[in-house]
Amino acid sequence: MAPATVSPKSDDAPLAVRWSGRLSLTPRILAVNVFALALLAGGFFYLDSYRTRIIDARLEQSARELKLLAIGMENAPADRQNALIAAYARQTGDRVRRYAPAGALVADSFAMDAPRYRLRLPSEEEWQRHVARFLDKAVDRVVSADRPPDFEEPAIDHADAWPENVLARKTGRPQAMDRYAPDRTFMISAAVATRDGGSLLATENARDITRIVRAERLRLGMVLAVAVLASVLLSLFLARTIVQPLQRLARAAVRVRLGRAREVTVPRLPERRDEIGMLARALSDMSHALRQRIDATDAFAADVSHELKNPIASLRSALDSLDRVDRPDLRAQLMAIAQDDVRRLDRLVTDIAEASRVDAELSRTRFEPIDLGLLIERMVIAREARGVPRSVRLAFARPRKDVAVVLGEEGRLIRVLDNLIDNAISFSPEGGLVQIIATVADDEVLVSVEDEGPGVPEAEREHIFRRFHSVRPEGETFGKHSGLGLAIARSIVEGHQGKIAIGDREDAQNGARFVVRLPMAVARDPGIVSE
Repeated sequence: MAPATVSPKSDDAPLAVRWSGRLSLTPRILAVNVFALALLAGGFFYLDSYRTRIIDARLEQSARELKLLAIGMENAPADRQNALIAAYARQTGDRVRRYAPAGALVADSFAMDAPRYRLRLPSEEEWQRHVARFLDKAVDRVVSADRPPDFEEPAIDHADAWPENVLARKTGRPQAMDRYAPDRTFMISAAVATRDGGSLLATENARDITRIVRAERLRLGMVLAVAVLASVLLSLFLARTIVQPLQRLARAAVRVRLGRAREVTVPRLPERRDEIGMLARALSDMSHALRQRIDATDAFAADVSHELKNPIASLRSALDSLDRVDRPDLRAQLMAIAQDDVRRLDRLVTDIAEASRVDAELSRTRFEPIDLGLLIERMVIAREARGVPRSVRLAFARPRKDVAVVLGEEGRLIRVLDNLIDNAISFSPEGGLVQIIATVADDEVLVSVEDEGPGVPEAEREHIFRRFHSVRPEGETFGKHSGLGLAIARSIVEGHQGKIAIGDREDAQNGARFVVRLPMAVARDPGIVSE
């Protein structure tokens, strides 16, 4: 289908969505259902074959019965033969004619008794018959039915005037033929040769064949009409239940695309329990997430601008003062301030870049099985080898091999653990203990980092994960941290489908306890990690 175009209107007016394609879902649904009904309409082709079978059976019956009459006449006295013809005509309703060997008409049942049928002229019939014949012609044209020749009484009634009679005399076998009467009913005729060289001809106006076919056609037409009506109504109902919700969703999506996400409420269609309802709720959740992402981006940009202004203003002030200061000691002090501001800006830019690309990089990264126990053990050994400030001790309770295994990106997880350990060390007192524990519970790997510092007040525990929110140890120089470390750590953990939280130590002592929860790799796919 061709893409949608939007008619621009005022903010208060609803957006109109126009499809540039010519065929929408409604006529497509109708077309599919009507096509199925067209198969039902194929029953008219069956009626044509049904009529053909009836005619063939009637032709065979007429030839067989006339052959029995000829046999009966051969065994009857000459003065009884005309009586047999009359009796046969009364029983069958046929007009029976007998021709001499030379072809002349020698007996006619219509002359012996009252005629058994009368050919009707269309001009003598009511309009309903004209409508019936019109439908007959229309159906015959649609199904390409073979049209029999018209029936006409010969001007001179002679044996040679009837093709079936000529053929019966020539072959010696009964012959039958069907024709159309003036009112399009069927004329059934049969001819047999007699032993004396003559022949018998029987004609019948088989109006019952036409009545049977028309009755069946009427029943089929009624069924088809009811089916068409029901199909159209159901198609319109189906189109209404599909097309209208999709149009509402399309209008909402267009408004979101035009940058009106905050004022758009995407319908959730809670009453729909089908795929359209699922789509509506998914689009609603997506627009809500998009709105949150836009708000977060705007807030992040504002925070970045605010955080950069302080060191830039300090740096500008120091540089502007250099031209007006002559004392070497003051100039050295201003240069130290400028260098400190440059380092602070460098940290800010680095952390801002890291924070802005965490989500995008995690979405493209292919996670691998990582044994967190082995990873933390290596990190602790490396950190102790470099030296820990203020003689802070590190303790790690390592689980057994291949137990604390998660799916993730090693570099990002190292960043999380580094931030938590650095944070615990910076808040620990002289000679304090930082305890790291990795355990498994309920198909999750739990990593906790505990310190012996002052802890985090309950009111501040959610704020510390916000960007640029920094609570530093007493006595630490301002500006040494960007306030993005824990925010980046939360983004990385959530990108690994995990959670990070802060609480009190389990032994009720002073200090903070960070807990990271990550799904176990074994719980997702037991074949990922092998012993």
